[in-house]
Order: sequence, then C-alpha cells, then structure tokens
Amino acid sequence: MVAWQNGVFDHKASHPVLAPAEKALKMVKFLKPGKAVIILNGRFAGRKAVIIRSFDDGTRDRPYGHCLVAGINKYPKKVIRKDSAKKTSKKSRVKAFIKVVNYTHIMPTRYTLDVDLKDIVTLESLQSRDKKVTACKETKARFEERFKTGKNRLMCERK
Repeated sequence: MVAWQNGVFDHKASHPVLAPAEKALKMVKFLKPGKAVIILNGRFAGRKAVIIRSFDDGTRDRPYGHCLVAGINKYPKKVIRKDSAKKTSKKSRVKAFIKVVNYTHIMPTRYTLDVDLKDIVTLESLQSRDKKVTACKETKARFEERFKTGKNRLMCERK
C-alpha cells in the first residue's frame, strides 16, 4: 500500500481498515414487508406507515430503492367514558393512504405489523383513481379493525 501517489497523500491507501476491499459488501435488506416506518418528506410527513412491498434495486421507472406503503393519514381521537356511542364511533375513525416512497424519505422503526394488505394494495391499484380509492377504503377498514380490537395500538397513536 503506497500512501503517496503522484505527490498526493492518499489517506485510505495507508489505513488498513479503509483500504479498498477485495469484494464489495452486500447491503442487508432489512426493509421487509410488515415493517412500520415513519414518512419523512412530503404531504404525509410524520405519518406512520407499513411497508407492503419493497423494491431494493429499483425498477425501470424508478431506478432507486423504493417501497409501496400503506399508512394512517388521520389518527383516531381520544375517546372518553362520557361520550355517546355515536361520538365514540366518530372519534375512532381512521383515514388511510397508499403511496410509493423513496427509501431516503422513510425512517424505519423497530416494530412490525402483521396486517395482511398484500392482496389489497398493489402497484396496479395506484394506476387509476377508482382503484386507489377502493384500496384506500379497504385499508382503512383493516386499520380501524386493528384499532378497535386493540392489536398494534402503537400504529394508531399520534406522537
């Protein structure tokens, strides 16, 4: 390893750890379906979402790592004991969204959700407006059902 090349000192060449590796290391794919993430940029910034499908190597249309997510746009309100049944049902509503997001615009959490949305939310459901609306409604129903049964309560809490 020569540290001096053409009169310029190369720090990486002299350092045993930073020297160029023989083989390129492969990144570990940890953004798997079911992982809870927080959206960082855009209209849904700060909202929680679940990865439905991930594209680590990108596609022809999007040549970067991205994923299809379904998340909560409007969180349920806090319910108190004196509320009527009608008011309780109104406060327990959830509004969902479906989106394709760049990996750089999400922050993964340590939590996973076992919500089965793979059959509902697909890339084809984003192609037309009416397909997206029906997929959002079905996603909303699944999230509301999870909230009412008390499973994955963290997903429905605003922080």
